Amino acid sequence: MNEIKNYEILKKLALNYGIKLFGVCEITKDMRKEFHPEILEISKNLKFGISLGYPLDKRVIKGIKDKPTLLYKHHYKTVNWILDQSSELLSLYIREQGFCAISIPASQVVDFEKQLGHLSHKMIAKKAGLGFIGRSGLLINPEYGPAVRYATILTDFPLKVDKEYEGDCGECMICADACPAGAITKDGYDRWKCYQKLKEFAGMRGIGVCICGICIKVCPYSKIEE
Repeated sequence: MNEIKNYEILKKLALNYGIKLFGVCEITKDMRKEFHPEILEISKNLKFGISLGYPLDKRVIKGIKDKPTLLYKHHYKTVNWILDQSSELLSLYIREQGFCAISIPASQVVDFEKQLGHLSHKMIAKKAGLGFIGRSGLLINPEYGPAVRYATILTDFPLKVDKEYEGDCGECMICADACPAGAITKDGYDRWKCYQKLKEFAGMRGIGVCICGICIKVCPYSKIEE
């Protein structure tokens, strides 16, 4: 089959569903080591990872001051829903062509101690050329910054792969200065500190989910003007 043609068909379908970022990478053995055991067996013959990205609304992000807002919570959940719907529709198309495809949810925690999902969407997105991992631990897309949510499809559908994106935060420490948990430093991102603050925010009336958004808002790549 024509790998380039397959890629273009899927990308066009994704864009029609409202997805703005689309990339494909080859799944290596090292990447597979990071998969949750629940998907290891069923994905062992799936060679490619498709990354789908949907940007968050800048005006909603702008409304965040020192804590997440109810509007951000609703928007966050809606974007995840759109990603899950889109990835499943793309997976259905792939299966109808006689191949396998597994949709990995945009936001589902399966390891609560480590706060991890079935796989790292940002790892797939990075390998698929959609951005670099920033000081905040988030994927930084050159156009939208960290203000993007991602979902992943694992498949054996023959596809061309994208070149991995190279980049870094340089000397920028804006997110570190703004982080209410002190979880971002020059030495790296402290997942546990971040999670403790997210749990605190989740306890706020009406929030109920582990979200923050402050480092997303202040990142220069997000281009959110005060």
